[in-house]
Amino acid sequence: MAPSDDFRLENLTIQNDYALNPANPPSQAVALSVTGDRDVITRVRLLGAQDTLFAGKGPNGRMSRQYFSNCYIEGHVDFIFGNAKVWFRQCELHGIANQAVIYTAQSKATPDEDSGYVFDHCRLSADPAARYIALGRPWRSYATVVFLSTKIDARVIAEGWREWAPGETNKLSTSYYAEYRSFGIGANPSGREPHSHQLKDGEAARWSLRVFFAGVTDWLPTNHQVRTKSNVHGEGVPRRSSDE
Repeated sequence: MAPSDDFRLENLTIQNDYALNPANPPSQAVALSVTGDRDVITRVRLLGAQDTLFAGKGPNGRMSRQYFSNCYIEGHVDFIFGNAKVWFRQCELHGIANQAVIYTAQSKATPDEDSGYVFDHCRLSADPAARYIALGRPWRSYATVVFLSTKIDARVIAEGWREWAPGETNKLSTSYYAEYRSFGIGANPSGREPHSHQLKDGEAARWSLRVFFAGVTDWLPTNHQVRTKSNVHGEGVPRRSSDE
């Protein structure tokens, strides 16, 4: 649990091993719950299965800002979930063997909530035995998730995104799901869900870190501030690094 504001977590592995016991029935098993404001998680490995990371609101429903950098997060169904304002920088999201892998289940509930998940220069991977791999599904009706310059090394379904309960819910039409310059075997701009977005440069600039956090970035690590300046062009759209 990380309920406190200005919380810092570095260089750790955190695991919920519930799913490793075959006698346990399938269940939510959170490895880390982060609900504080201005929380920074750096070089942390989060290991789990269903619902590995809860990145959500703070006490009394207060919106939380969180920043994850160079982390490894693994799981299968909805393994990054919740309703907070979160930036993931150069993280690897890894789907483990399962009949379904869904990387995100963001839960923005109303259009005026200031929340969303942004993944900047991250990598999506999966075990060979992982099946039905999706970028996300909307836990609530206004789910917001953006992938910027993401290397998709997993065989994501062509549509990318899926309905919360196909045939029963209609949340994709009100959610905001977007990609900017995805590449790799799972990138498929022309085949994506019609309600999702393939961003142009000007549109992606609105999801730059500084804009996302409304210019309030003094709580972020100093080394990120320097690197951000060297990795943007134009209005602040991330540029692919030379090793991509």
